[in-house]
Amino acid sequence: MKNKIIYILFAFFSAGLMFTSCTDYLDRDSDSVLSREDAFKNFNNFQGFVEVIYNVIPDVAKHNWVSSFNWGDDEVITTGNGEYLMGYAIDGGNYRSYFNKGDCFLDRSWKVDGDRFAKSLWGGGWYAIRQANLGIEALENGMLKDATQEEREFIEGQLYFFRAWTYFQLTTYWGGLPYMLKPLAPDAQFNLPRESYQENAEKMAADFQRAADLLPIDWDNTTTGNRTKGNNAFRPNKIWALSYLGKTLLYAGSPLMQNGGENNNRSYNADYCKRAAEVLGTVLNMVEAGQTQYAMVSFDKYSSLFYTKEQNWLMPGGTEAIMRSPTFGADSYWRQMNSYQLAAICEGDGIILCPAANYVNYFGMANGLPLNDPQSEFNDEQPWKGRDPRFYNNFIYDGVRMIKAPSDNNKQYQYANFYDGGNCCNDPRTTSRTGYFNYKFIPVGANKDDNDYGYGKATHFHLSWLRLAEVYLLYAEAVAQGYGSPTAKATTFTKSAVDAVNVVRERAGVEGVATAYTADLEKFMGEVRRERAVELAFEGHRFNDLRRWKLLTEYPYNIKTMQKFDRAEEFDPAADPKERKVRNFREVVVTERKLSGKHYWLPFKTDDVTMYPEFYQNPGW
Repeated sequence: MKNKIIYILFAFFSAGLMFTSCTDYLDRDSDSVLSREDAFKNFNNFQGFVEVIYNVIPDVAKHNWVSSFNWGDDEVITTGNGEYLMGYAIDGGNYRSYFNKGDCFLDRSWKVDGDRFAKSLWGGGWYAIRQANLGIEALENGMLKDATQEEREFIEGQLYFFRAWTYFQLTTYWGGLPYMLKPLAPDAQFNLPRESYQENAEKMAADFQRAADLLPIDWDNTTTGNRTKGNNAFRPNKIWALSYLGKTLLYAGSPLMQNGGENNNRSYNADYCKRAAEVLGTVLNMVEAGQTQYAMVSFDKYSSLFYTKEQNWLMPGGTEAIMRSPTFGADSYWRQMNSYQLAAICEGDGIILCPAANYVNYFGMANGLPLNDPQSEFNDEQPWKGRDPRFYNNFIYDGVRMIKAPSDNNKQYQYANFYDGGNCCNDPRTTSRTGYFNYKFIPVGANKDDNDYGYGKATHFHLSWLRLAEVYLLYAEAVAQGYGSPTAKATTFTKSAVDAVNVVRERAGVEGVATAYTADLEKFMGEVRRERAVELAFEGHRFNDLRRWKLLTEYPYNIKTMQKFDRAEEFDPAADPKERKVRNFREVVVTERKLSGKHYWLPFKTDDVTMYPEFYQNPGW
């Protein structure tokens, strides 16, 4: 039976040659869209063919007017206008809703042009895999005639990287798939079986390793890349490939991929974790030895990882961003940015994506301890005092100034009023449902009174697919689980698992992991999971983390809460909001997700699983 997936997998060779390079890397001959031979005959033309793949990578934060991409226990969506978003469907366990959700980058519609709404992982991903396989086949058949050895290696490395990366993303959500190593003819019988996750992971690992062997650390330092020097940051390189190789191996060893979703076994595969640790250690050793262009940014530039302002539309990320997608319109952010704040002070769609209070609780104290540690010094009469500095960077909490120069109509909203009955939390449709706003991705002043953002300020919001801080945390998890100790280290890197977590914490001014959490593996893993929640908050990682750890269905990860309190003293706008006192501080559940084992994987469409018996549905769907 042939259907849409067959068409996606097999029918795009001629179409693929009709699109221009996504970055206008090199001029191609005008007739290269007409002939297979011309498409691959020299480096210029072949690179243009490869760069079509770049143009199907989703920009997850700008896939729709308002995009939903945080599906864990991290975000609560306002009722009313926000109920069409994918995150709302995930809360209800209705994963099948994603088939028709335009906000979801797992959508099936896709294009390779500049339409940011038409970038999807499923549809565009299968196209990218076929495009990569066509290119690899052309190289194997000797169709690249006019190229240096370096140019040939760079072409081949990109193709292997994109095939592996696309499979990594697809298998993360759906599990093992048929792994396409060759482009099949449109009329071929498609009956490749789904493989296990680990079978796919081994093939991804081989592809990533091949890419790492072929690609440079920095294109700018090569003869080939010198032609576009200064504009090569978005091209796959050795660090991309090795980082994703390590992440692939860690995922393969994680509890869900190791044990399935229908049981309570949360053990890791130590062998996969050791392999991951060795690769990730290699990356970090190169970084710390100054052999790469990557480095952690200082905390005073932390926001530049996520947005820039008045810098001529500079892509955020700086030296810490490893893999980023192209942007399909730098100024297309504004509705997404407005969705993080009070509807009354912005020009958005009346949708608020607010941080769940239970998730905010992961942001512990500056002394490095979690809030529930008896030694943490957390006091619910002053709940915002002494917190992790990233708490203050990321959140608007009670009493914080939201408008610098309010109009008469908006003076009532100049300061956040999250106390019980306050005007920032009294309507589940237009105010916060949790007692917080998320300002990780927007500057204070991003409102219609101050107007200190937007097109006139050249504000550019963009999220990285992978950044260096995550590599440190992946390494920490892989080492701890691979070698069974928080103080262990890989042979390729001098830092232990604890040291790696502390690198990330120290950048933010947080004390390292306390000794009470370093003598026991499970206690340490609690701190690793908490550190990932804090450092990578709202960047689209939490849902996948909870799934691979097999915690998605478990309390307290299945609830989302709101914090309520009364102000204990008369409001003084000049007072430091960190020092404010409250009484009757309490937490109430606003959402409880009734999820089961089947919710660890996304379902396939019925059309997909009725093609042939070997392409079967995920359990429970």
